[in-house]
Amino acid sequence: MVKITLDANVYISAVLFNGKPSQILTLARKRQIQILISEAIFAQVARVLSRKFNWPNWQISQTLTEITTFTTFVVPKHSLRIIKEKESDNLILECALAGKVQYIVSGDNHHLLPLREYQGIKIVSPSEFLKIIQETKRG
Repeated sequence: MVKITLDANVYISAVLFNGKPSQILTLARKRQIQILISEAIFAQVARVLSRKFNWPNWQISQTLTEITTFTTFVVPKHSLRIIKEKESDNLILECALAGKVQYIVSGDNHHLLPLREYQGIKIVSPSEFLKIIQETKRG
């Protein structure tokens, strides 16, 4: 099974706007892929929903509870300082390494996506990831 880590922005996009990020969560719900998440990413999703989108605590709690039904928590063993411009993006890399994932899926065109790969982990956009999964199913 393909293992991935999602950037917090992918969870936010899936919850708020549907589209391709939502399709990725659906694949995880159907147990067609495995999403690994860390406590730090989980907290980042909560912070963004609260601060940027003014969601009430009950709604954030309900959404996070739902996310736990189709994700697997990992505890990163190493702190990284690869992305200096946005320290929080290192949390994604740390989770991906701890979970030994094949892909990081992100919508971050400024810091994560330009890396394209980190220690053998491919960094792709939601649409790129869905194309990869489609090709895997065909092949």
